[in-house]
Amino acid sequence: MTETPRSISVTGTGSAEAVPDLLTLSIGVECRRDTVAEAYGDAGTRSAAITAELRQHGVDSADISTSGLNVRAEVNWQDGRGQTVTGYLASSTLTVRIRGLSESSQILAAAVAAGGDAVRLNGLSLGFTDSAAVEARAREAAWQDARTTAAHYAALSGTGLGKVLSLTQHTGFQAPVPVAKMQRAVAADSLAVEAGESSVTATVGVVWELID
Repeated sequence: MTETPRSISVTGTGSAEAVPDLLTLSIGVECRRDTVAEAYGDAGTRSAAITAELRQHGVDSADISTSGLNVRAEVNWQDGRGQTVTGYLASSTLTVRIRGLSESSQILAAAVAAGGDAVRLNGLSLGFTDSAAVEARAREAAWQDARTTAAHYAALSGTGLGKVLSLTQHTGFQAPVPVAKMQRAVAADSLAVEAGESSVTATVGVVWELID
């Protein structure tokens, strides 16, 4: 029979911080008009104006995508007449990636001005153009945390660490949205976006063999 080696299983967590260099913005466009054609046409015109303004400010076409195109009737209930159509709503969503955060406030203000009252800001997220280097630092920190913990327990039990028997890892990205600063800037001419720092967190589970 093969003897099962003695082992210790630990979980290590590590994180790495960096200044984000990518902003992903969701811009909604909504147009209410009396007819389907008017609603659809005006929504397309507003979306095209926003897109043109974004390109004018240096946003690459590859960083602009349209999704969620929808046209629906808006109805109202009236006694004795039932449901009646009061108009039509056309909507779509532009997803925009802005790679120069120093210019993001001006680009956002220009996009809102181009779309006018049809614009709906659905939110933004901050991230990295290339997160590989930050994730690598987080994994290294998680590994070191796991090894330090395992070595401590091994020493307490009078043993040492042998080879690694198994390894599992998960890396997660959390980007803080500067809500407080955004709220304070609402009354300004343009909405201020503060990059701050974003943290990548890695968690690793490692099983080591224990040796005498």
